[in-house]
Amino acid sequence: MSIFFKLAWRNLWRNKRRTLITMASIVFAVLLAILLNSIKEGVMDKMKENVVSYYTGAVQVHKSGYWDEQTIDNTFELNDTLSQKILLHDKVKNLVPRLESFALAASSGYSRGCMVVGIDPPGESSATALKDKLTEGKYLREQDQSVMIAEGLAEYLKLGVGDTLVLIGQGYHGASAAGKYPIQGLVSFASPELNRLLVYLPLEEAQWLFAADQRASALVLQLEDVDASLNVAQKLTTRLGEEYEVMNWQTLLPELDQIIQGESAENNVFLFVLYLLITFGIFGTILMMTVERQFEFGVLIAIGMRKLKLSSIVIIENIIIAILGALTGMLLSLPVVLYFYKFPIRITGELSEAYENFGFEPIFYFSIEPMIFYSQTIVVMVIALVLSVYPMIKIGRLDPVSAMRG
Repeated sequence: MSIFFKLAWRNLWRNKRRTLITMASIVFAVLLAILLNSIKEGVMDKMKENVVSYYTGAVQVHKSGYWDEQTIDNTFELNDTLSQKILLHDKVKNLVPRLESFALAASSGYSRGCMVVGIDPPGESSATALKDKLTEGKYLREQDQSVMIAEGLAEYLKLGVGDTLVLIGQGYHGASAAGKYPIQGLVSFASPELNRLLVYLPLEEAQWLFAADQRASALVLQLEDVDASLNVAQKLTTRLGEEYEVMNWQTLLPELDQIIQGESAENNVFLFVLYLLITFGIFGTILMMTVERQFEFGVLIAIGMRKLKLSSIVIIENIIIAILGALTGMLLSLPVVLYFYKFPIRITGELSEAYENFGFEPIFYFSIEPMIFYSQTIVVMVIALVLSVYPMIKIGRLDPVSAMRG
């Protein structure tokens, strides 16, 4: 076998130009495959992160029937037993209570319906990155008796930081809910719907406003891995029983889930087309190499070399080219992917607006997961090795006289 390897190695560098052209086709194939997969995985991962920090979180726990009839009377009492059952799941990092209800938000001359959300400020920022959405003023603290409101709602009501917001609504079991609160901060959401709707209060203050002491409408769960949301929801549904409903983000936001699924399918189509182009590109160089060497093959067979041995040498040549080309392509892709990982591509124009309307950042992120580099290198290498069967078939059918004449 060692003599075959030596012959194959010498054959490769007898014609450096031909070898380098064949190797270059594999190098660029690996480079393109890694770049496309990196951006695919980067965009998908960022979309999921955006969904989690969008508003809903990865998983929510409600009282049964709350999602169909979202009223403050469908809230549940917070207790340690419920929290302990949820936190027993190894994928759940933390849980954040919320009390949500609708109210009328008013200023001196304007009014609009809004959603008042009572939150645990540190927990909410950890689960949905709310503090990062603050554009003006100060973030809420647990003991504050003030509000943060979405920029769109503030603009409509002609209010700013330091102004007073009036809230009027209905509390738990028909109690009246009314209060005046100074605006402590403004927050901005990518989604226009949320941007004109939300008002945040500290949880205890919201419970007092709606006469719902120690009650919550939802527990937002913070997970170790967003992809585990479905599994977590299924297990907690069984553990908590019929009194509670557990919903993952795909159920809470089916439209966004469809968009992500569509993006994933579209990326798979692009990847399939890329693999086709890679296949034809590599095959073209192998075909060129085989045609150029027909005279050489004819002479070797004519002087007594067996076709099987000649095919083995050619296969070893192709294996060497595939390995060298794939590894070179992987190494060249590393600085490119790292650059775009650090400086992602920002989208502009109408496509940017479309992304923002659904709560996604208009940015193409790149992933640096090691599996992307390994998997694409192996895939292209396999394609190159499968295509190397063609020279074997050609040698098996070769007539030495015709080959030397040609």
